[in-house]
Order: sequence, then structure tokens, then C-alpha cells
Amino acid sequence: MSLGDDIRSDVDKLVGTPWTTRNGYVVPGTDDVKLYSNDAVKLDAVYLYADLLGSTKLAREFRPETAGKVLRASLRTASQIIKRKGGEIRSYDGDRVMAIFIGKSKNSSAAIAALQINYAITSIVQPALYTKLPHLQRDGFELTMCVGIASGEAFIARAGVRDSSDLVSIGRAPNVAAKLSDVREPHQHATYITADVYKMLSPEAKLADGTDMWEARGSDIGGEWMTIYRSNYCWGL
Repeated sequence: MSLGDDIRSDVDKLVGTPWTTRNGYVVPGTDDVKLYSNDAVKLDAVYLYADLLGSTKLAREFRPETAGKVLRASLRTASQIIKRKGGEIRSYDGDRVMAIFIGKSKNSSAAIAALQINYAITSIVQPALYTKLPHLQRDGFELTMCVGIASGEAFIARAGVRDSSDLVSIGRAPNVAAKLSDVREPHQHATYITADVYKMLSPEAKLADGTDMWEARGSDIGGEWMTIYRSNYCWGL
């Protein structure tokens, strides 16, 4: 069979086969979802995307060795915090990481992780980079990581072919979280969450010395006008 025939056959099977879905109570790994059938897991979850801002400037104006150190330090730091707060990392995409939180405290855990990422990036990672790579500061590179968080039901399946497959999350929550992590404002805030996430925050994750750490605003997110909450607070480690 030609490659075209193979593709036609695969598409016919994928489109013509009904989905077999089941409710998930843990975040699935790649091997937990079948590849060659329309197998999927439904999960009530909170999605977190952490996106490194300025990566285009980083790639264009600095040596690959420098850009690589910035990316590795930033993504590793965010990943360590996410895992410590109970999140399950399910993908890396260039300059960002995606994680899934489940359980009763999933909204607060994800929000606190985001505030901790803001602290670690600004107070630990950037000073270390400026010390070891002073040309970053001299040439005006400021390290910022924007985090977007959304909650809801997601439909998790596998995509690709054997040895080159990965899980994909389908649904409003992963889509909105990804778009929130890509918000760009004149005065950049570090963390953006949906109203649904905000409503479920514990007092600890919502207030600092009695003051709300989150500011409500209306915004167009992917063509949908919605109320979101933003914060530039830091949470120490």
C-alpha cells in the first residue's frame, strides 16, 4: 500500500469508530490510553500552562547555549513546583509546560503553584541567570513566566503513531488555560485564572493578610468574552 492508502485507511478507522470512554480518577499516563482505537478518558481537572515570555527575543538575540540555559532553568523550576503541589506534568511544548491537577484541592493547589512559580522565577532563577550570564541583564532580557489556569471536564486521548504518540487533552479547560498563559498586557501580570477556579479557591489561596490577591477583569479569550482573575503576587518557597 502507498502512504496515501495507509493514511486513508487510518482516517476511515479513526473517524468511523465510536469512542470508548470511561471516567478517570487519576491523571492517565500514555500507556493508560489505547493508541489504535478511539479510547478516551474523561477527567474533571484543573489545567495549568506555564509559558516563558520573551522566548522569541531569547532565540533571536542570544546564543543557543544561553537560550538553552534560560529555558532549562525556567521549565525545570516550574516543573519542580508543579510536582511538589501535586500536579501531573503531561507535556512540554517549546517554552511552556502543561500540568493537570485533580482532587478536592485541585483549584487551590494549582493557584498556589502559579504564585510560587512567580516567586521562584523572579527571586531565584532570574538573579542566578544575571549572575552567571550577565549579558542577559546588560542586553535587557527580563525573565517572566506567565501561568494560565482553567478547570472543567477534559477528554483525554492519544494521538500519533507507535513510538511517536502522546496524550492530547480536548475540552474547554485545557484550551482556555493555554490561551490565558499567552495573555500579553502592557503591565504584565504573572497569573491568570478563570472565574470557576477563583470561586473554588480556599481562603489561603485567595487572601494575603486579608487582602484579595486576585483582580477581576473582563477579557476576550480566544474570541470569548469572559471574567478572569489576574494576580502578580508571589508565594514564597
